[in-house]
Amino acid sequence: MPRAGLVPATVTEAAADLADEINPTPLSMSVVAARLGVKAPSLYKHVDSVADLTHRIAILGATELGDALRDAVQGLAGSDALGAAAQAVRAYVKEHPGRYAATTGATPSGPDDPLALALERILNSLGAVLHGYDLGPDQQIHAIRMLRSILHGFATLESSNGFQMSTDVDDSFAWMVAFIDRGLRAAGAS
Repeated sequence: MPRAGLVPATVTEAAADLADEINPTPLSMSVVAARLGVKAPSLYKHVDSVADLTHRIAILGATELGDALRDAVQGLAGSDALGAAAQAVRAYVKEHPGRYAATTGATPSGPDDPLALALERILNSLGAVLHGYDLGPDQQIHAIRMLRSILHGFATLESSNGFQMSTDVDDSFAWMVAFIDRGLRAAGAS
C-alpha cells in the first residue's frame, strides 16, 4: 500500500530539491527515500527507477526554465530580450543546479514525451530572442546553439564556483551579453 500523500509528483519534487542541494553528486533511491521518510523499495510504487526519476526531474527543470525564459522575454526584443533571457538562465541555474543538470543531455523518449514539449518551449523562447536580430533562417539554428552553449557554460561555471578571479562576475556577465549582442547584430547585417 503506497504511503498516503506520496505520489509521483511528490517524489519528483523532493528528488529535484535534493538534486539541487547535492549537485553534482548523483541521486540514489535510498537518499530520496530518506528525504521522504520512507524505505527505498516503497519509491518503486511511484517511479520505475533512478533513470525514470532523473527523467522526471529533467521534465520539471525544463518546464521551469521554459517558463522563466518565456516570462523574462515577454514583450522584449533585441538586446533587451537577450539580456533578460541570459539573466533568466543564469538565475535558474544558480537556484536549481541539480534540476538544470538533469536537463543537460536529457533525451525525450518520443514526440509525446513531456520532456520534448518542455525542451521545445526553451528553444522557442530563445528563437523569440533572436527575432530582433534579422538573422536568416539558415542562421537561426546556429545562433540558438551558440546562445545555449555560452549561457550554459557561464551559468554552470558560476554555479560551481568556477570563477575565482577577483574581477566582478556581474561585470563579466554584462560584457559577455553585450559581446553576444554585437555578434548577433553583425551576423544579421551580413
